[in-house]
Amino acid sequence: METKDAAKPCEDGADPGDVSVKGLTQSWLKWSSDHQEYQKHNPFSNNEAPAVQLQKGQQSYGRPPEGSKTEQRGQDAHSHVSREVQELCQVIREIGESQEDGRAAVQFGTLFEHYVSISNKVVGVLLRARRQGLVHFEGEMLWQGRDDQVLI
Repeated sequence: METKDAAKPCEDGADPGDVSVKGLTQSWLKWSSDHQEYQKHNPFSNNEAPAVQLQKGQQSYGRPPEGSKTEQRGQDAHSHVSREVQELCQVIREIGESQEDGRAAVQFGTLFEHYVSISNKVVGVLLRARRQGLVHFEGEMLWQGRDDQVLI
């Protein structure tokens, strides 16, 4: 039985121990309707209506839902990789020799020996930096030992 003095549900900032039956019911109904809506878009659920599928070329194709934890993790990873690329470029400027065009250049072997103490992903970061147009080197992949003389 509920009285006027009954506590409000937890969402309103009340103590979790003072939750009314009405508040619990409302919370459960809200969760249930949210879950049913989510299941309509879940391709692995047993619902009869097919989920709306995006096609290649549509703006949201291949992207996580906006505001999701997956989207946030992707943004965090992107910023982390961007910092690593900037750090690599800084190391190249510091240990590299200035060329005639004013840009710094360093041999891959020298960079590898110096940068491996910072990160063991030097080749992957180099490839990413090349995709962004920040560095240039010949060949598709650099191999320690074989490509030590390649200028970056």
